[in-house]
Amino acid sequence: MKIAVKKRRAPSIIIVSLVDIFTILLIFFVVSTTFKRDQPEVQINLPESQTATSAPAEREHAIVAVSENDEVSLDGRALPVEELQAAITELPPDRRSVLALQADEKASFGTIVKVMDALKLAGVKNLPAFTRGGP
Repeated sequence: MKIAVKKRRAPSIIIVSLVDIFTILLIFFVVSTTFKRDQPEVQINLPESQTATSAPAEREHAIVAVSENDEVSLDGRALPVEELQAAITELPPDRRSVLALQADEKASFGTIVKVMDALKLAGVKNLPAFTRGGP
């Protein structure tokens, strides 16, 4: 009895379909890429002033600090939260406009809210805040 044995062909890669796929991918990337166009320059002539004075680049912030023990201080001078509003209103307007809040991350949220409320009642509109973490 003779059993027919089929010969296996060696696998071959069809190059034509790979070229088609790469061509489609190339067209896709070319079409989907946006090219930066040169923006036209706009010439701006700024006005000049004869009475202008140069201001310092950075004004020193008045800092309201809240420690981890909920102690409140204004520029390093400790004071209770109840007196904070009066102390802020006594500051000159230029120092009051650059006031910052520095709170320890372990300070209680209630104290920070009381401080922010006192600052708002004192007329502080913009209040940058930053924290100081523990060790």
